[in-house]
Amino acid sequence: MKFRGVLAAACLIGTALAQTNDTKLRIMPLGDSLTEIPCWRAKLWADLKANNLTDKIEFVGSQNNTQECDTEDPDFAKQHHEGHTGYLAIDVAYDHIETWINDTMPDIVTFMLGTDDIAKGKRLQDVVEAYGEMVHTMRHYNQYIKVIVNTIVPLAANMIPVKKLNDMIPDWAREDNTTKSPIYVNDIYPFPNTYLKDGVYPNEDGEEHIASGLGSLLTWIINANLTGNVTEPS
Repeated sequence: MKFRGVLAAACLIGTALAQTNDTKLRIMPLGDSLTEIPCWRAKLWADLKANNLTDKIEFVGSQNNTQECDTEDPDFAKQHHEGHTGYLAIDVAYDHIETWINDTMPDIVTFMLGTDDIAKGKRLQDVVEAYGEMVHTMRHYNQYIKVIVNTIVPLAANMIPVKKLNDMIPDWAREDNTTKSPIYVNDIYPFPNTYLKDGVYPNEDGEEHIASGLGSLLTWIINANLTGNVTEPS
């Protein structure tokens, strides 16, 4: 698991997230069915709870699922997300993101998008441009928003475009990164096919793997905001 924080840690000084003792950091999990259906969000919440952080945050979005893994923890059952089955990155960027951001005003967005674009044969450059459009919209509503882009999970039957897109993500993140609004790449690889249950969706090992990487990165971002300690995670 590799973290590619494309902003020097010291640059976070002076651009802390807008949190006071009376407010919680608002984190939006954004994506397609890989955000909506699997249980990695519930496992991520459990990781953050183990680090005593869930009283300082909330997951925001228009969706609140009722799958078994979403209701085991009564606190997590109240959380929300923007995972939408079948949505392409280009759909999210040009048709939906403005409404979702305006309605919830997140401080942090973590997204994994592009799988459905690949399945529909969309140009990878259009996917990356959609990432940029999403971030532009996010910054319009919050100039200090923190963005985590996750590399996408393998598609066992179509790995060539998956690898190409994942290889494009770090360069895009560097280009669109700003001091006020850093972009972090959470590289979920190595992610073996044994972490998939059907060639598309992660099994429990895959869910744990995604949650573990995101949990470490979010723990650092949240604590950096609370304490001012800006030593980057390894």
